[in-house]
Amino acid sequence: MTTPPRAARKPQQRIFHNDVFTDDYEWMRDKDSPEVIAHLEAENTFTDARTAHLSLLQEQVFEEIKGRTQETDLSVPVRQGAWWYYTRTVEGQEYGIHCRAPISDPGDWTPPLLPEPLSGETTTAGLPGEQIVLDDNAEAAGHEFYSLGSTDVSVDGTRLLYAVDTEGDERYTLRVRTVATGETLADEIPNTGEGALFDPSGRYIFYTTIDDAWRPDTVWRHEVGTAVSADVPVVHEPDERFWVGVSLTRSRRFLLIEAGSSVTTETRLLDAADPTGEFTVVWPRRDGVEYGVEHAVLNGEDRLLVVHNDHAVNFELVSVSAAEPQGAKRMLLPHDPAVRLEDVDAFRDFVVAEYRRDGLTRVAVSGVNGVTGGDGLDFVELTFEEPLYSVGTSANPEWEQPTIRLGYTSFVTPSTVYDHVVATGERRLLKQQPVLGHYDPNLFEQRREWATAADGTRIPLSLVYRRDLVTPGEPAPTLLYGYGSYEISIDPTFSIARLSLLDRGMIFAIAHVRGGGELGRDWYENGKKLHKRNSFTDFIDCARHLIDRGDTAPDRLVAEGRSAGGLLMGAVANLAPELFSGILAGVPFVDALTSILDPSLPLTVIEWDEWGDPLHDPEVYAYMRGYSPVENVRDTHYPRILAVTSLNDTRVLYVEPAKWVARLREVGADVLLKTEMSAGHGGVSGRYSRWREAAFDFAWIIDAARAHPSGEPALSLTTTA
Repeated sequence: MTTPPRAARKPQQRIFHNDVFTDDYEWMRDKDSPEVIAHLEAENTFTDARTAHLSLLQEQVFEEIKGRTQETDLSVPVRQGAWWYYTRTVEGQEYGIHCRAPISDPGDWTPPLLPEPLSGETTTAGLPGEQIVLDDNAEAAGHEFYSLGSTDVSVDGTRLLYAVDTEGDERYTLRVRTVATGETLADEIPNTGEGALFDPSGRYIFYTTIDDAWRPDTVWRHEVGTAVSADVPVVHEPDERFWVGVSLTRSRRFLLIEAGSSVTTETRLLDAADPTGEFTVVWPRRDGVEYGVEHAVLNGEDRLLVVHNDHAVNFELVSVSAAEPQGAKRMLLPHDPAVRLEDVDAFRDFVVAEYRRDGLTRVAVSGVNGVTGGDGLDFVELTFEEPLYSVGTSANPEWEQPTIRLGYTSFVTPSTVYDHVVATGERRLLKQQPVLGHYDPNLFEQRREWATAADGTRIPLSLVYRRDLVTPGEPAPTLLYGYGSYEISIDPTFSIARLSLLDRGMIFAIAHVRGGGELGRDWYENGKKLHKRNSFTDFIDCARHLIDRGDTAPDRLVAEGRSAGGLLMGAVANLAPELFSGILAGVPFVDALTSILDPSLPLTVIEWDEWGDPLHDPEVYAYMRGYSPVENVRDTHYPRILAVTSLNDTRVLYVEPAKWVARLREVGADVLLKTEMSAGHGGVSGRYSRWREAAFDFAWIIDAARAHPSGEPALSLTTTA
């Protein structure tokens, strides 16, 4: 197939605020139309034909990913109740197997070492007394897509709840199972959201349901063994800007229901010993005030630790009485303009704070009590040696545990699990992600660069490459990644798949543009709503910085972004197409104005806090009209473009990239559209399917960047912790 599909033009007028826009491709929104499906399938056929020359490269990259991955593997056990919980993967199987084994010594908090599988093994022994809690492979059998949305085990360890999505639309069917026997109970609840849980008694399940706009709007209480029709709506949120979720404090002392928009929070509290009681509001919602709640016992008193931004743009930490949360506050961590406080976790004997400083994640620990002043907290930061890294707490469910489980990684250090012993400061290495074959982290360089925006703002760039294949100042094939929305930070992490790019002499770079959260709340605020263009121009200035330094060149530079980062790609393609040899846009939000104008579409009203409300505000409408990619395609020379989407995506509908590709074809752009016909926003499910998807993308990137197609493996077998 050598001729690209041409979508029929069926003009529809959109009129708002005296502006008339003619949309020729809105008809493609009808997902049930045979004409629409036929068009998407024709696009897939064309993409297959145009990328056929990359099939061998794609297969090579897939085999590289597979060959570097320890397919039969085990996670580090996590203690919960009377059991060690862990997940096994088996060579040849797409999904994990969730297991547990009894704890032999209740006083021992050191996780047992699991036997490392030998090369070529397709099975491995678990711990003595292992029980399979849930085998995702069995649950996924017969389905093209599978995603696990909620899992929880009752405090007594007898029952499991789990919720599964087999369409990709993020609506989950919740079920209950007896762990010891594997018997699935009659309780089955369709169309739930993520995050269901048992109350401490195990008698009740709290879960959320989703409205027509895909917004979790109601928290329900279900009594195990009773008809779903008898379930009780606990909290319903009528404001379409807010979603709801339910959680249980680590102490299991309180149940929490949080109602949140992008800028405002309201949390309700209930003594978990009375699960059928009435929730009470911690702090009443006030527009623009966000807060999170954690239960702690300080000096023998039940306190709530509250991280909030009321007159504290980067958030601060206070405590209030659990009995009178709207009473007097005690300051624990005051606001610091150089530190973005993100989260606090409380345990029986200590408190952990997570925050950002200088664009990097940080963790600090304080014992509780025994320190004069306030509630007796004195935080000490944990230190790490690499210049770029990511660290955070991970899998810490037990109130009385004496250790903090940490997850650590960098561009060159594989994902690593530590236990930090609070009493002694000892850091125990529990596991590092295996990288099979020839991997030597000493061959790789990671560094931070700073680009300068037109308004003088310094934009951080993170880079990684092989020292022996890249010479700074000599143009190298480069992949520049960006996101820049929702205060989400794109932090340095390790990727086995990315090695296939780096071993071909490519530079991988992240542009930490405004709209993300890397440099605090102001960094986010200056890349949203009527400041959104800063995200686009920051990315362009980062690209120019790399070109001006001689690290790359326009004919060797590929850009990539996904979801809201796909909007970034669409805008950059229109603003500075001459800087790039290729642009990859995954599930791209490229018809932004059309979507945000329609409150009946999934999540639109919630999104007004991020993008503005063009439906009622002419200024916002005009601003978005000036950057929405579909509406600003122009007659110019575009770089090669690959748009990847999913038919069942509910966050960014497939119609957006389909319309964008049709518009680009009108001006002669070299553009491809690939639609996964059985997937959602996160793409295909199953690890082998994901590796093949990554291999397809990487083969296209390697070709567009003119990198060497064969690659060159690193020479040493060593790895580091």
